[in-house]
Amino acid sequence: MKLSDKFTLTRIVLSPVFLALYIIPYFYPLLHSFSVFTGWFMIPFLGFMEFTDFLDGFFARKTNAVSDFGKVFDPFADVIVHITTLCCFAFTNYFNPICLILILYREFTMNFIRMVASKKGVAIAARKGGKLKTCFYIATGFVILLVECALRIGHPFEGNVLSGFMIAITVMSWICVALAYISFIDYLKSFASILKD
Repeated sequence: MKLSDKFTLTRIVLSPVFLALYIIPYFYPLLHSFSVFTGWFMIPFLGFMEFTDFLDGFFARKTNAVSDFGKVFDPFADVIVHITTLCCFAFTNYFNPICLILILYREFTMNFIRMVASKKGVAIAARKGGKLKTCFYIATGFVILLVECALRIGHPFEGNVLSGFMIAITVMSWICVALAYISFIDYLKSFASILKD
């Protein structure tokens, strides 16, 4: 396996670890010290996961290892990471579940289109619209984690500050949905000939 693909695989392997770090304190609230640990650890942990997205592209280009497999594997890993985080946030009432369902529709359909394209010998790489959507997923995730981690370490946001964060999260959640479908339409237009066949 190429170095760039190993970085991509790292995101997939770490996704269930993030799930465990985020969810366990809700099922076992008596594990106070573990909850505090996750409060300090989750933001840099997610940051590292997202940084591997940069690393796989960087090393793929540096070593001239860009491949059709990598073009499909990279966005697949992104979907695994972001669906994991958004499901966690929806579970704890930060992320609107309607937004989550709409995003799931988009992501699953996009993966189906990629499979259809691969049957035709075409690898659909991430486009600018898809990358912008991904960046907004990431930004929304870090804002939510900031609020959640502050709560876990014992310094929760309160009053108008908390209300401001929650309004921002709601707005960002719907922007995530809008960007997801705008980029999806762009993919459909760009690869319409494949779908027609």
